[in-house]
Amino acid sequence: MPSSRPPTDCTPLPDGAPDDDVGWGKPELRIGFVLLEQFTLTAFAGLVDVLRLAADHGGRSRKIHASWRVMSWDGKPRTSSAGLTLDVEGALADDVTAFDYIAVCGGNDYPNNYVPPQLRDWLRTAAAARVRLLGICTGTFALAHADLIGARTVCVHWNVLDSFRASFPATRAVVDRLFVDEGDLITCAGSTAAIDLGLYLVTRHCGRDKSQQAVRHMMLQGMRPSRLPQAHFYADLSGIQDVRVRRAAHYLEQRVDDPPTLDATARYVGVGRRQLERAFSQALGMSPTAFQRGLRLEYASWLLLNNPRSITETALDCGFSDGAHFSREFRARFGLSPKQFQQRGTGAKTTP
Repeated sequence: MPSSRPPTDCTPLPDGAPDDDVGWGKPELRIGFVLLEQFTLTAFAGLVDVLRLAADHGGRSRKIHASWRVMSWDGKPRTSSAGLTLDVEGALADDVTAFDYIAVCGGNDYPNNYVPPQLRDWLRTAAAARVRLLGICTGTFALAHADLIGARTVCVHWNVLDSFRASFPATRAVVDRLFVDEGDLITCAGSTAAIDLGLYLVTRHCGRDKSQQAVRHMMLQGMRPSRLPQAHFYADLSGIQDVRVRRAAHYLEQRVDDPPTLDATARYVGVGRRQLERAFSQALGMSPTAFQRGLRLEYASWLLLNNPRSITETALDCGFSDGAHFSREFRARFGLSPKQFQQRGTGAKTTP
């Protein structure tokens, strides 16, 4: 049976090497990627590399079991948030049904609420044709701007949660997942979570053996489940109107592992130290220092259950000067020592 794929999809094999996939038909998984300006490299590259490694044997990259096409709405190259520019294969495909999924890959340009009409209409056409949509990183913002979310729940990166909720207050956005599958729409937090999403899709369409093949090549320990919480540590300030408190809280969230001084936080917000303390007291009933300590301890609790490191290493990762100080603060908050907390949490995970 002759091959149904064009020769350009095939990487030549060494002389005498067996080609056990000669004559392949349509790939089991076909994804069209649409790169937005300032897209995130890690999310895009992680997802597309999962497809590549699952698509063929030995990393040969032939599009046998999975295929992908990289596009932009106008066919022009796109520059990532890291400043690297990537050529695309062309503009938006004429036939949206050539794909099982369309992945919209966003990044740092999410504050720009403009979606080109050509892209908006093309995505709506795809949705009407029952092509499933993937919101990768802040690509979910573009899908929301195109009115393609509806009543579905979406997953966004914890770093942009406040911005998403401010832009789309009627949409339920969560950060307690790596990705959320709503059937015809899957949204992903981005970064390395896109790798887990890729493995999930490969398992669904190509089989577990193909996803494990990608896991081995990428030197991963395995596929993380979608329900795994993001390593996020933020306070729900949706009811807090004081902009100074919200800005300070966001700044502290970014610096959990390297806590800034109170003076530095006040300078970031643009107010005096005493003003910031009064604002926190009125809005949250605690000082900025206490708020910051709470974030660090929440981070520590997550690390104890999800990262096999020593108590001392965990303490240092969370900005504590030593293990003894960390243990005192941890016990005061959770009523258990870090070791007891870790043992109880691990036992709960392994109990049937």
